[in-house]
Amino acid sequence: MMAADHAEAMDRIYRTQRRFYDLTRKYYLFGRDRLIEDLRLQSGETLAEIGCGTARNLIAIARRHPGARLYGLDASCEMLRTASRAVRRTGLSGRITLTQGYAEALTPQTFDKPLNHIIFSYSLSMIPDWRGALAAAAASLAPEGVIHIVDFGDFEELPRPVDRLLRAWLYKFQVVPRVFLLKSLENQGPPSRRLRLLPGRYSFIASTRQDDPILQSH
Repeated sequence: MMAADHAEAMDRIYRTQRRFYDLTRKYYLFGRDRLIEDLRLQSGETLAEIGCGTARNLIAIARRHPGARLYGLDASCEMLRTASRAVRRTGLSGRITLTQGYAEALTPQTFDKPLNHIIFSYSLSMIPDWRGALAAAAASLAPEGVIHIVDFGDFEELPRPVDRLLRAWLYKFQVVPRVFLLKSLENQGPPSRRLRLLPGRYSFIASTRQDDPILQSH
């Protein structure tokens, strides 16, 4: 799928859903708050969320780390409309910058500088070229920068009927769990790689640095 086609598809999906997105997603996008709690941002560091949606995560991070500069990138103009309102409403417009764009086109110049942290929160499972998105993110990191991921797992420890129903339901929203990514993360990698599986292998939380081979497009 071309990037422009993906953006149009996301706008169709979220034109209405964006109005109640945060209310419903808290019941099945598990691990987001744990990832945020585990972040260790120093004053003056920069962080971008790729696929920032309603800016829910960015606002939570801004409150926990008042010295950090935050950015959000999303393909959907509809979602960014909701995100912009939320950022203004919380008085964080001076610290959170939102941009429309595509994950695989990310460069250090997208936000004027290399980034210390990049987050993918349940977005890789919606990005068609997720490998390209990871490679672009790695290339946009400052030295010693970190990529943080939380996303759906492979559901292997869930009952098979639940697994099938869940996959079918997610597919309706163009969500495809990146099983290959999870399996690759489970293989022994560099010491900087961290992986945590949530119950049932429903989802996972991972972090790694830019020299991890898994971040290279292939």
